[in-house]
Amino acid sequence: MASYEAIKNFEDDEDDVEMALPHSQISESRSQTFSSTIAQTTPLNIHNVQEQPSTSSRNQPQTVAKPPRLVSLDVFRGLTVALMILVDDAGGLIPALNHSPWNGLTLADYVMPFFLFIVGVSLALTYKKLSCRVDASRKAGLRALKLLVLGLFLQGGYFHRVNDLTYGVDIKQIRWMGILQRIALAYLVAALCEIWLKSDDTVNSGPSLLRKYRYQWVVALIISFVYLCLLYGLYVPDWEYQIQTEPSSEPKTFSVKCGVRGDTGPACNAVGMIDRTLFGIQHLYRRPIYARTPECSINSPNYGPLPPGAPAWCQAPFDPEGLLSSVMAIVTCLVGLHYGHIIVHFKDHRVRTIYWTIPTSCLVVIGLALDLFGMHINKVLYSFSYTCVTAGTAGILFVGIYLMVDVCGYRRLTIFLEWMGMHALMIYILAACNVFPIFLQGFYWGSPRNNILKLVGVGT
Repeated sequence: MASYEAIKNFEDDEDDVEMALPHSQISESRSQTFSSTIAQTTPLNIHNVQEQPSTSSRNQPQTVAKPPRLVSLDVFRGLTVALMILVDDAGGLIPALNHSPWNGLTLADYVMPFFLFIVGVSLALTYKKLSCRVDASRKAGLRALKLLVLGLFLQGGYFHRVNDLTYGVDIKQIRWMGILQRIALAYLVAALCEIWLKSDDTVNSGPSLLRKYRYQWVVALIISFVYLCLLYGLYVPDWEYQIQTEPSSEPKTFSVKCGVRGDTGPACNAVGMIDRTLFGIQHLYRRPIYARTPECSINSPNYGPLPPGAPAWCQAPFDPEGLLSSVMAIVTCLVGLHYGHIIVHFKDHRVRTIYWTIPTSCLVVIGLALDLFGMHINKVLYSFSYTCVTAGTAGILFVGIYLMVDVCGYRRLTIFLEWMGMHALMIYILAACNVFPIFLQGFYWGSPRNNILKLVGVGT
């Protein structure tokens, strides 16, 4: 194993925060410099040499080298992007890769928590040194707003599916929530917590780390408590919706009977009720994940025709990135923030690994126990058990990547994932939002249907 000196004085710049996606934000700590720090980087080893300048050289200009990146952040991010592409392309063919129709956990259900987790880790490095909290808060708000607007543009309905040669969106039906909108919300809250909710306590042990960031944990507990109270305490009344079953026919009205509290099924949960009430059902995702359940599809776990006697809710719009579930997603980001704090305050690899492993193990055990006792793991609702299991799994994966790449120096094995992690936002937009296929569809022969994608067998 190659010799390796502990990574010190990390100052992740703007490259690491938005959706933990590089090249998208300006670090607040960039205004502060490393006094007399000389960083030397080789392919397998990263060394930081810190020297104090002599009296005779203090008045001379100092050359400040950019501190080395924590490579495991980029590799983790790149692996998540690769996983996203895999489940998007192969999920329809392999059910184990596709999102779970309702309760349960598949490979695809880890993608969103992994992104949120790495956002939290990056925030701890970005905001470890602040020159002005107010200015940092303003910039964090602007970055969140940019992500929100980008999410509305990419997932609000303006961009069409590959088989639908139209563009533009009716504002009356625009989808307000989405993946980037959820990440924007989680990023903003976690950033404000990191900027304002940390004390001046000195960190030299695990308990002192918890004391320094105790108010952030209070926020996480309050969010979890409010989520559970709303999910299990709100009364969900009967509701109805309209859908056009035939292109030329009048919309048909369906009535859904509820009148319950604490239901976590597809029809009568509080997550859907809040979205229908605040946004309007016309602004929700029109291809609900529960349409793949056995009650709603003869091809379950894939989409398919309705079976005889299908429930009335099977075709009702439902947003998998709803408001209440997105609020709970903030907790995943705060868990990642804690992992980033360990990087900032502890430099020994063994200590870092121990302090990472303890909460990771606890989260996985708690999540599985809750699922066993009836609080099911559910990605669409972003249930508390789902939060614990996926955040714990993200911690396990991050520790493994850190030990392999940053400690042992096996970087060549993950060089492609590292590149993907450094260009994750661009890859996400091109691959997951149909931007590249739609661009290709703009070039055709005679008829819009005769385009490049049809020539290679994609689309109709």
